[in-house]
Amino acid sequence: MLEKLIVLVEEISMEAALEGLLPRMLGDVEFQIIRFQCKDDLLKQLPARLKGYSQWLPSNWAILVLVDRDDSDCAALKQQLEQAAQQAGLLTKTRVAAGQRFQVVNRIVIEELEAWFFGDWKAVQQVYPRVPASIPQKKPYRDPDAISGGTWEALERVLKKAGYFPTGLRKLECAREIASHLNPDNNQSASFNAFASAIATVLAWE
Repeated sequence: MLEKLIVLVEEISMEAALEGLLPRMLGDVEFQIIRFQCKDDLLKQLPARLKGYSQWLPSNWAILVLVDRDDSDCAALKQQLEQAAQQAGLLTKTRVAAGQRFQVVNRIVIEELEAWFFGDWKAVQQVYPRVPASIPQKKPYRDPDAISGGTWEALERVLKKAGYFPTGLRKLECAREIASHLNPDNNQSASFNAFASAIATVLAWE
């Protein structure tokens, strides 16, 4: 049974979103979010951080690494994360057979946190009721992980058009408020569902 989940994130908006989301997903399981200064900082420090964990990580703890894809090559970024864990001597979900325990699971947010918000538009509407309900049916937004031109910029445009954030999107406030309404069981973002599936897998540990 999972006792504790350590989550490594690259920025404060994701930290705020997870603080609202993880208690509903993990129930009584303890969690700790460790935030780095940025994506480059996380990737730079990750090998040493994982090597440290490998010296003492209890068998009923797991580490989740969450990184935005941004403009990175998804396969290359995943490989970099996997190598960091492998070189630290930690087993990743990718490297074990189905049903076998692992110590690290790497998940890439495509392309960034705001895709998860487009994936649950009802959550956005609960916080910002003037946004059009039809956004998920419009071609540019049908696939939250394929929104072009930057996901947070797209969200900012939609919110501004509805009369919110006239001077610019306050990402932290937005993340905190929308995440508190996200339904983990009903999100159209594939990267969110990969994240949720990883959570479900570790929660199923006996």
